[in-house]
Amino acid sequence: MAIGSNLPISRGGSPLESCERALLDLAREPVRILARSRWYRSAPVPASDQPDFVNGVARIGTALSPCRLLATLHAVEDRLGRRRRARNEARAIDLDLIAYGRLCRAPGRSGGGPALPHPRLGERAFVLLPLGEVAPGWRHPGSGRTVSQLVAALPPGQRCTPLAPAPTGGLDVIDFA
Repeated sequence: MAIGSNLPISRGGSPLESCERALLDLAREPVRILARSRWYRSAPVPASDQPDFVNGVARIGTALSPCRLLATLHAVEDRLGRRRRARNEARAIDLDLIAYGRLCRAPGRSGGGPALPHPRLGERAFVLLPLGEVAPGWRHPGSGRTVSQLVAALPPGQRCTPLAPAPTGGLDVIDFA
């Protein structure tokens, strides 16, 4: 699951606090947080004049179906003040189901349900870099590509900076220009 915010969910808060609050709220659902990445600051994709986002990824466990899990993510967003008005708008919280085990489901598939893995997963440094922290051995169930291979193939022009030091030391700035 991917987490992102570039607006506070309450007065005086921050996007980072919005992301932390979303994880706390999600833990009250039939979902277990198994691991989570550090937070990253990233420029909006596609590029715009919006504020930067705070992003991360959590590896979760649940007995919910993909449809029910996505509905649960949307319910948490709603409780935290997310209002969907326009695609790619600034938002207080964004929770995306990026993968569900080895399940592959095409977008627009009859019978509904989310496309899995997320159709734009391979285009987003702010998803792939934290995904590599919580699931370094993960492979895209459709293509078989590793997280490292997907990161190497990212389109240019994305800025994604860890907000905390890497486990090995210094603060890395990753720019796919």
